[in-house]
Amino acid sequence: MTHHDREGNSNHVKSVMKAFLIMEELDKYGELSIGDLSERLMMDKATVHRLINTLKAAGYVNQNQDNKKYSNSLKLLAMGNRVMEKMGVKHITKPFILELAEKTGETINLCIRVGNKIIYIDKLESNSTIKVGLGIGTSVPIYCSGLGKAILSHTAEEELQNILDSISLVQYTDRTITKKALLMEELERIRERGYSIDDEEYVVGLICIAAPIFDYHGNPVAAISISSPKYRYDEDRHLEFYSGLVVKASRKISAMQGYKAV
Repeated sequence: MTHHDREGNSNHVKSVMKAFLIMEELDKYGELSIGDLSERLMMDKATVHRLINTLKAAGYVNQNQDNKKYSNSLKLLAMGNRVMEKMGVKHITKPFILELAEKTGETINLCIRVGNKIIYIDKLESNSTIKVGLGIGTSVPIYCSGLGKAILSHTAEEELQNILDSISLVQYTDRTITKKALLMEELERIRERGYSIDDEEYVVGLICIAAPIFDYHGNPVAAISISSPKYRYDEDRHLEFYSGLVVKASRKISAMQGYKAV
């Protein structure tokens, strides 16, 4: 992809694209001066200077005080490592997803939190002609999904408040929790019992039972769930069975990641 192609789309913010081009150039050559970058990327020096100072202020670029040249910092590496740690859950979880699907005949989902949303990173659809749930890579609101609430219930207080402050509690169905105080009460209940329930809070006709997955630091990095069409769900027959399965699976997966329950 050429420099022109990267900037040609009218939906792109040109300065952002240029900043990434600078980082990619530093990635190729290690350490470059503003003059080097200006020449290689065919940008004027003032633009390069402004962008690279912004990247430096944000912690993504370092400057060598001896020769004044710039290089990428380890910030992206740290971010990438965190993503890899979370994505590593997918490999560990696969046999548990297969087992849950076999035992329930329902759709099994795996998600991670990204910011104030959750992203589906794996799933196994029910063989039923009725399909429930959303595709891999789909993001959904964190506060009205079983998976999201499972993660929120064990998120550290300060981080939890930051997440909740950054979202609007939009009402998707008649059952969506739209008041922060009620959501906090719900998260406390989830924390006590070990699993969450999304009873048509995001999608009418869909019920989801989920449990959090922890890393070796005790952080809730993912969640696993069983999703079922509401018409096929019988609370007396399924609640204890499904919740027991997801809690047991989540504990085993967490242990495989080095988590030691207190």
